[in-house]
Amino acid sequence: MSTNLAVHRDGERVGRRTWAALVVLAAGLAIDTGSVAVVNAALPVIGRELDMDDALLQWTITLYAAAFAGFLLFGGRAADVLGRRPVFALGIGVFTVCAAIAAAAPTAEVLVVARAGQGLGAALSGPASLALVTQLFPEGPLRDRALAVYTSVGASSFSGGLVLGGVLTDAFGWRAVFAVLTAIALAVLLAVRSLLPSGTRERQSMDPQGAVLATSGLVAAVYGVGNAATNGWADARTWAPIVVAVVLLIGFLLWERRTADPLLPLTIFHSTPVRRATLAAVAFFTPVLGLLFFAPLYLQGMLGYSPLESGLAIVPMGLIVMVSANVAGRVLARVGQRPLIVGGLLLIAFGVGVLWARTPLGGGYRADVLPGIAVMSVGQGLAFAALTAASLTDVPQARHGVAGALNVTSQQLGGSLGVAALVTVAHAAGSPGTPSGVLDGYHAAYVAGAAVAVLGALVIAVLPYGGTTPSKKKE
Repeated sequence: MSTNLAVHRDGERVGRRTWAALVVLAAGLAIDTGSVAVVNAALPVIGRELDMDDALLQWTITLYAAAFAGFLLFGGRAADVLGRRPVFALGIGVFTVCAAIAAAAPTAEVLVVARAGQGLGAALSGPASLALVTQLFPEGPLRDRALAVYTSVGASSFSGGLVLGGVLTDAFGWRAVFAVLTAIALAVLLAVRSLLPSGTRERQSMDPQGAVLATSGLVAAVYGVGNAATNGWADARTWAPIVVAVVLLIGFLLWERRTADPLLPLTIFHSTPVRRATLAAVAFFTPVLGLLFFAPLYLQGMLGYSPLESGLAIVPMGLIVMVSANVAGRVLARVGQRPLIVGGLLLIAFGVGVLWARTPLGGGYRADVLPGIAVMSVGQGLAFAALTAASLTDVPQARHGVAGALNVTSQQLGGSLGVAALVTVAHAAGSPGTPSGVLDGYHAAYVAGAAVAVLGALVIAVLPYGGTTPSKKKE
């Protein structure tokens, strides 16, 4: 690492280029996590111009999620074995090329394949970026602050992507969405060599057998859940891939227990903070992404908002998340991870399961929409900063790539499985014939999502101390 990037020995200051490196890594995270939302607003236009029905159109989202979730563990292992900077650069490079292909896609098939390629690139760059953050900033308050900045960008990029996608689609058409993603990714790629440290490498196997089992199992799981939205849970196209996924993932765990250099060392779960972070990621993303799925349907279908207006309605979420995540980073060392995670999940549950569950057919933005957004956004910032820090606690620096991959995998699977389950709840509890009946289904889904967050908070609150010694106060 160059002297400009070196951490000062007092552990309290770093060079300006180190903070610039954090900006580059946060930008990489933003294009990874925001790439789902930024396309949402463009989907109707894409469907019309490329003659895609709903069943095919959904794969522009589902295949991105499948490739992203499926290759994350492999991406984390690659970052630890081959080096964080080269794997980060490779992932951003793959994302850039595929985003450019998507922008120029002449057919639906080319677009869908390009989206899968974007997901692969995100899976390679995501774990490496988190590991590089921990390499740049020493453990303690300084790292907590850096993680707060990093996670606030990640947590707010989904809502920001909704707005950006709406603006670009309305002004320039859907291809502009992918063109802007290409430009941002290219800017990140150009800054890699000059700002990011070269990183370290571990001499160990890539565990190709484990990679095949994990990737195949996770892709099958996301594929099956993606089919549930259009075909229902009873359809063989839904449950058959899920059964295959269960078999493959059980095989993966059995293999990891016996191999000398496992892709996912199961000893990582000896850390109580890591177990909490994994559970918190699922409990966090189920209600949050569930709400973000239903919110445009409510705002556009029942309040008469345009796609751009519905995106702008979510803007406060991104702003509040950024502020609350930075506050969390500053108090994390004094308060500890567990109180922030539990408190954040309970605020998310209240905002989604109480305030949003009371939204009426003729609701107003300030009285009915904004309060729920504000409360859940504070919770997101508090919980996301703390669970990201927890995901690396008691994990050796050489395993931070895999630890980051595990956490993001939990987020992706929690979001995809959770949203599919909440859609099922909405269909079962609502009546599609009338707006009030549809809204009843939305409300039931909000309550169900909030219940997941509350349950996660309760389990995390009672988990005994372990892994990190109480004297460290990082729990």
